[in-house]
Amino acid sequence: MPELLVVSHTPSDNTRSLTDWVLSGASSALLTVTCSRPLETGPEQVLAADGLILGTTENFGYMSGAMKDFFDRIYYPCLEKTRGMPYALFIRAGQDGTGARTSIERIVTGLGWRAVQEPLICRGEVSEFQEPCRQLGELMAIGLQDGIF
Repeated sequence: MPELLVVSHTPSDNTRSLTDWVLSGASSALLTVTCSRPLETGPEQVLAADGLILGTTENFGYMSGAMKDFFDRIYYPCLEKTRGMPYALFIRAGQDGTGARTSIERIVTGLGWRAVQEPLICRGEVSEFQEPCRQLGELMAIGLQDGIF
């Protein structure tokens, strides 16, 4: 059974809601879904996954420090072993989300991961993103379940 790993930084009720909605969408498929915080996620979990969903806040026009720490710790152990890994991204943006998006895309490009959806930038009223977050999780899960990714 495929395994989907959701790595999400959830320092607030808003980001926890976004993550919960992503997880609810992902749970609609037949696969194992694991959710972990960036500071608690190591290379072994990434190596065991068939796909990833990354979630972060936008802090000062950049990804969260916790997400950067995650990438710092997993980069070299995963570099040659996860090329082609499908991933999706959602960002809780206070500004426009482009700085956080760009910084993450640079790192995942180096890892050789492949985006299977456009990043979801959640700027504004968080309740507006319930369905888009659910769809992000569902599409990733179904794609892994059906062997599309």
